Amino acid sequence: MKQRGCGSSDMKSLYDVIIIGGGPAGMAAAIEATKNGAESVLILERNDELGGILPQCIHNGFGSILFKKDLPGPFYAQNFIDETTSLEVEILLNTSVLDITTSLKVYATNSREGYMEFQARAIVLAMGCRERTRSQVRIPGSRPAGVFTAGTVQRLVNIEGLMPGKEFVILGSGDIGMIMARRLTLEGAKVKKVLEIMPHLTGLRRNYVQCLEDFHIPLELSTTIKRVIGEKRVEAIETVKVNESLEAIDGTEEMMPCDTLLLSVGLIPENELSKKAGVEMDPLTGGPIVNEQMATSVEGIFAAGNVVTIYDLADYVSKAGFTAGKNAALYAREKSLQNQAFIKLIPEKDIRLIVPQKIGRDASEFLLELRSSRSIEKKTAIEIVEEGHVIQSFPQNYIRPAEMITLKIKMPEISGKISPQTDFLSIRIRE
Repeated sequence: MKQRGCGSSDMKSLYDVIIIGGGPAGMAAAIEATKNGAESVLILERNDELGGILPQCIHNGFGSILFKKDLPGPFYAQNFIDETTSLEVEILLNTSVLDITTSLKVYATNSREGYMEFQARAIVLAMGCRERTRSQVRIPGSRPAGVFTAGTVQRLVNIEGLMPGKEFVILGSGDIGMIMARRLTLEGAKVKKVLEIMPHLTGLRRNYVQCLEDFHIPLELSTTIKRVIGEKRVEAIETVKVNESLEAIDGTEEMMPCDTLLLSVGLIPENELSKKAGVEMDPLTGGPIVNEQMATSVEGIFAAGNVVTIYDLADYVSKAGFTAGKNAALYAREKSLQNQAFIKLIPEKDIRLIVPQKIGRDASEFLLELRSSRSIEKKTAIEIVEEGHVIQSFPQNYIRPAEMITLKIKMPEISGKISPQTDFLSIRIRE
């Protein structure tokens, strides 16, 4: 690893590939960019270490796809840290990126070098995501201490060694919330209940079994918080049932004493920089529209990982990073196909989002990621369709909103079935 100051004689102002973010997507992009001929690669990371969120994710469940092992988050991250730092990759930690432009200029700052300006031949956006807060989900009531996001509590407990409360209620059945329900229980806290406004889990079923069922922590679906009660500190919450339209049902209110409320109410791709650069955004994912190369609408800017859409497995975040890094390196060497003809992929009813949103007609093999909007607990299929004609079908034993479906698409197998005139394909669920 090379960490250089802006005043150093060997500090570059021009890089083949600049990667914004040093988490699993960013490190994977740096590794693959270097392996594909990028002679100068720079990672800009705002934290004081590489790894993104993984150092505080001390639970297992990482690496089953890439490493064929069941690893804790820090072990998974260390594999990438070791490989990244063994390569000729320059890294600036504690560095905030202020702006990026369509001309591939990057403006950044840190306390050591101050203001910095870089020129890139290609950029990979790998800023990750952030948690939704209480104000974003509009929970009414007083504003006492004791309301935390799940990720904040995870860092307090796993990194800082601090317990933020004794009696918890968790709103949201996302993976971090369920994992923290188990972690807090192991640390001696009482997790009274996990509430979920949706009629289904929003996290992985394995986490429900291992973190809630195994520890006898109740889950209440179609339920949310009507009011937070407390002056200086949370004293209780008032819960309420909701109908199919997620509207409160009068007469179903219940008081629940607690001293801490933990929010696991969803993640949002971190895309302020993407928007500043003029990248076309997808309202369904909240991230950039990308093609199978993970290229955005701005020439030379690629994106990978949770900045594109929220993945359920870090392994696929890293795989997206590999793809973005490889193609960023090829673009920097003027060998990537940026002006190819594209086919749009359109999600039909019951499919909430898809990535990539478009593919090149001469694409080879790529991963299609998608999420459904409802549960189907029976055998079904995901179909690629052109004007009602099924191009390819992928059988599924079940479909759940919380679990991302990953399909390996081999374009040579389907290109002959697609009309040369078509400019879009539909992705649908067939029951």
